[in-house]
Amino acid sequence: MDFEELYQQVILDHSRRPRNFGELPDADVNIEADNPMCGDEIALHLKFGADDKIEGVTFTGSGCSICVASASMMTQKLKKKSREESSALMHTFHDMLTAEQETEPPAVLGDLALLKGVRKFPLRVKCATLAWHALEQALQTKQGAAASDPGI
Repeated sequence: MDFEELYQQVILDHSRRPRNFGELPDADVNIEADNPMCGDEIALHLKFGADDKIEGVTFTGSGCSICVASASMMTQKLKKKSREESSALMHTFHDMLTAEQETEPPAVLGDLALLKGVRKFPLRVKCATLAWHALEQALQTKQGAAASDPGI
């Protein structure tokens, strides 16, 4: 199986059956983000444990297959990560899609590396990073707060 085939299978699987999709009633932080250019809307819900690591993470909303797949894959990677680890992962993912020079994605990204092909389509980069922008805002928000991002 070649890379393009694997990319399509993973994206379609996560967009059709997103992981960690739904409300998180006891969330400490809820962030809404949208991409007015294409209509993607994501709400990210985070619950932090006593050690300030992500205990629970879900998302709700709707968007294109790249947006939903990226959010689904992101939530899988974030569980049990500290704010610092989550922020570092977010920056690594963002750099993979936006760095001037394309490089081999770091192993820490795991399956998220399959989204590297999105970098060829600048308008789709915004779809792939929408949930990550919500994460960035969530990590900067104090517990028990709700925030809304006017868009990217």
